[in-house]
Amino acid sequence: MKILAFAASLRSGSYNHKLVDVAAEIARKHGANVEIANFHEFTMPLYDGDLNDEIGLPAGAVALQRRIERADAMMIATPEYNYSISGVLKNAFDWVSRARPMPWRGKSIYLMSASPSSMGGIRGLWQTRVPFEGCGALVFPDMFALANAHKAFKAFDDRGQLIEPSAHENLERQIAGFLLMAEALVPVCGKAATGAAHKRQKEVVAALEDQSSVQPPPP
Repeated sequence: MKILAFAASLRSGSYNHKLVDVAAEIARKHGANVEIANFHEFTMPLYDGDLNDEIGLPAGAVALQRRIERADAMMIATPEYNYSISGVLKNAFDWVSRARPMPWRGKSIYLMSASPSSMGGIRGLWQTRVPFEGCGALVFPDMFALANAHKAFKAFDDRGQLIEPSAHENLERQIAGFLLMAEALVPVCGKAATGAAHKRQKEVVAALEDQSSVQPPPP
């Protein structure tokens, strides 16, 4: 299964770049083929309906559209801007949503955030879900919010891994669940599985029937 992953931030030192790197390694450990993109690859102007009518999608939006269409699922780490969605992500979302067929429809998406706030960006994640789900994306129910990420990178060790074991375990548990969901949905929302892939789909469906291994432990 091919996953497109990126941090929806243009700042080179963004904690969300670190977070998406950690998430990608976890997903690879679970067998996913993860491609990490830099959001600078998708530079585009502010959305303008007149410009859209005149030239269609700008090059950056077309590049993002094509990467989305090649992926089976997506993992996105996004900062929280003023209690809401990242401006660069919303702008990119609005441009890409003008393409037809709708690129977001049927894509499984996992949302994460790393923030200096004690809330970890969770308020922004709730706002970020809305346009994705409105355009037909299948957003994983659980979202990962890493709080206090600014403290001299203390949330990450020298290898870029999360230092706090409980945070890493929570992230890995969520990604394992997301991958099961995404893999099960690919034949439904993407290309049909055959042969060994069909057998794997049946195994994934069975695993989803018993989700005890991907659910948080009881308090």
